[in-house]
Amino acid sequence: MTARPACSRPVAALISMASTLPRLHALHPGDVAFAERGDRLETLLGSCVAIILTDPRRTVAAMCHVVHSRLPADGQQAGNTAYGEAALAAMARLLLARGIAPNLCEAIVAGGGNMFPALVSEAHVGDHNVHWALAALARTRVRVVWQDTGGVAYRRIGWTVGPGSPDLAAVPV
Repeated sequence: MTARPACSRPVAALISMASTLPRLHALHPGDVAFAERGDRLETLLGSCVAIILTDPRRTVAAMCHVVHSRLPADGQQAGNTAYGEAALAAMARLLLARGIAPNLCEAIVAGGGNMFPALVSEAHVGDHNVHWALAALARTRVRVVWQDTGGVAYRRIGWTVGPGSPDLAAVPV
């Protein structure tokens, strides 16, 4: 008796199928990622801000995890995507490479919490990050369609590219 192979599909077909499965993009501070429908974008935020740009049909998205709203005074970090302007520029390049005009996208914004409320009650880093993000999006005429910012909490945001809303869990500091 001849043994049958464990799988009747050719290896090339399995590899092809695996490349079409939804991907998880877990962003760390300073990361920028591009995702397609069905892919999941996730990050954990404190005072940092996450911005997701997506086309109105929700077929693609780019996400960044902004640590600092402004470059340091010496300007040495100009290309570092931990800084807001560099992160937005990187997202724009990713979208443009796929034929999506960033200014026609819609935005999801989360984060900007006050991580040290006992020490700082006004003008904290999280506030600066949120104000910068919203102003930068307004400058480029990108409409914010969903937002959860500020307060005294860490946030975990996740979104599967498609018609649904983001998942958000806030944990008080």
